[in-house]
Amino acid sequence: MNTPLHLIDKYNVAVPRYTSYPTVPYWDADNFNTDHWKNSVKFSFNESNEADGISIYIHLPYCENLCTYCGCNTRITKNHTVEEPYIKAVLLEWAMYRNIFGQKPVIREIHMGGGTPTFFSAGHLKVLIDGILMHSTLHPDAEFGFEAHPANTTTAHLQILHDLGFRRLSLGIQDFDPAVQLIINRIQSFDQVKTVTGQARKIGYTSINFDLIYGLPLQTSTGLSATIQQVAQLMPDRIAFYSYAHVPWIKPGQRKFTEHDLPDAYTKRHLYNTGRDLFTDLGYKEIGMDHFALPTDSLYHAEQCGTLHRNFMGYTHQYTQLMVGLGVSSISDSWYGFAQNVKSVEEYVKLVNAGELPVFKGHMLTAEDLIIRKHILNIMCTGKTSWNHPQHQCEALLQGIERMQLLADDGLIELNSGELSVTQSGKRFLRNICMALDARLWADKPSSQLFSMAG
Repeated sequence: MNTPLHLIDKYNVAVPRYTSYPTVPYWDADNFNTDHWKNSVKFSFNESNEADGISIYIHLPYCENLCTYCGCNTRITKNHTVEEPYIKAVLLEWAMYRNIFGQKPVIREIHMGGGTPTFFSAGHLKVLIDGILMHSTLHPDAEFGFEAHPANTTTAHLQILHDLGFRRLSLGIQDFDPAVQLIINRIQSFDQVKTVTGQARKIGYTSINFDLIYGLPLQTSTGLSATIQQVAQLMPDRIAFYSYAHVPWIKPGQRKFTEHDLPDAYTKRHLYNTGRDLFTDLGYKEIGMDHFALPTDSLYHAEQCGTLHRNFMGYTHQYTQLMVGLGVSSISDSWYGFAQNVKSVEEYVKLVNAGELPVFKGHMLTAEDLIIRKHILNIMCTGKTSWNHPQHQCEALLQGIERMQLLADDGLIELNSGELSVTQSGKRFLRNICMALDARLWADKPSSQLFSMAG
């Protein structure tokens, strides 16, 4: 179903991606300190560790080259002597969290992101994961995954991480069009991707994801279609099909190109429709926002069963209440609070070597925040939510429901007594729908652009 042009124009506004609520710019520094955070972690751990286990995200920031589209926290260097001291620092931070827990954690999920995790040698990654697992218990449904650059992922990386329990691999493709690859400085050939994918499957990886981006500079529907035709030769289990977030005021590397190099809102929406239609023709099912999966993949099964979950690592098929983020700039989530680590590698290493938890900001959720957060999570994961029970209601929610009437009038949602559901047309506008409930944003509208555009 193609989206009407007037709706594309109307809802192409700056909108958060809602990997958290409240979103990071609206965290309240006045109600946060390190002691509050530690108490929140301990409380959440005691509540959930035995039954659900915990998730761990490890941020590995190093890259040899700057991809100019990238919005992640990265450090560009070709000096690989940085690997060992950084891993030691991450393991020191993990020891601090184990001290907060007071007992062995049950690990349900590990995800390594970046940066480029495969910047690190296979041997150093083994030291890292061995250090994490050494003082832990594995959940029976434990699942490990990592992000990789096709151009530097070796058989040794794949084999050693598989031996450590990794079964999910995510390859950053973005686009195979040479002109697009050149302007975003992300160069990898189809043959490299084919080789890594084949090696991973031969070794025993059970879920392979390709990251693709629409809305990149110089991107065309013809070039994107050709990219997807190549992807179809490999048929990854999952595809993350993200909208390019143009935020040059945050990421100066994006100033290598200008807005004139980017597709306009209508063209960008056509790019998305092209990709979605081609993925559907290939047998992929649309999952939540920006994701597609084959019917054999666990992400699809989770959506069908209503157990799909979303956190700072993205969509996952299993839920943990506590997610610990390790490494520079990582964000942790206790459900009752968020905390972000310092963003400088030097400051991060200095703090952990001094025995200090390296968080520099965070937010402790209020009762109202928890209610709004749950509704936004429901919308992002299941496309519906309800507030029939008094414990699911608050004044801010009711004000948000009033704002949603405009979305209902445009056919993006259906509002009934005490519940809403996202329509097929509305799936393209999940971020806009969630924004209607964002009490903190509406109470303090930004005077300058904080978020990427929805289109």
